[in-house]
Amino acid sequence: MATTEATKYEIETGAAWITLNRPDNRNALSSVLVSELYDHLGEANQDPSVRCIVITGAPPAFCSGADLKSPPGASIEGRRSVPYPDVLTRIMDSDKPVIAAVNGAAFAGGLGLVGAADIVVAVEDARFSFSEVRIGVIPAVISVVCIPKLGTHHAMKLFLTGERFTGSQAVDMGFVHRAVPADKLKSAVQEEIDMINMGGPNAVAECKKLVRRVPGWDRSEGFEQTSVWSGRMFRSEEAAEGMAAFREKRNAKWVNE
Repeated sequence: MATTEATKYEIETGAAWITLNRPDNRNALSSVLVSELYDHLGEANQDPSVRCIVITGAPPAFCSGADLKSPPGASIEGRRSVPYPDVLTRIMDSDKPVIAAVNGAAFAGGLGLVGAADIVVAVEDARFSFSEVRIGVIPAVISVVCIPKLGTHHAMKLFLTGERFTGSQAVDMGFVHRAVPADKLKSAVQEEIDMINMGGPNAVAECKKLVRRVPGWDRSEGFEQTSVWSGRMFRSEEAAEGMAAFREKRNAKWVNE
């Protein structure tokens, strides 16, 4: 496990776990934390032993939003500062699935990590809030990744009021995939990791691209692009191995890697 100034990074059963590690201020998004998170995401993407990435927080919170004393993008002595949109983009563009394991409160900018993640598992009583309006600002940057999940119906009410909602309520809104008791969070995340690892690594990466790109195409372009895409995938070595494993009633090679 590598512990830096504001984060922890460790590899466990083929997953890179990145922990926001500023519990004294509820893992607020400081310039240092954001820059470290960006670097860890890059490291995980370059590591062939990593099949997926998990982002979580040091208890008791997941992320309380921007650190107003040192907000994301502020200058850092002796190192590069990373704008927060670059982190959200790196999560969304990562070839490897990113899971948000929401272990506690997630407010304001911290909800950007939830919106950008591919799979979200939260504790049932985790508290969420787009609280920006309460201090006279708006959830501008994170709206890019949160509105597509919430839809304008839920986003309008939550953005206007700043009201709090739970992990269980977030499931009903389509913002979170699963809500579980606090003591079941890690096992629930591991279940997601195990299911991801059953798929071919290249197929998983391509599925992520598929979901991101198809909504931007009209119907005719979608059929044209995906037909070419499908043919390319069926001709891949990974597909040949997967179909051979199916015929021979065995696990594909990547399952046990």
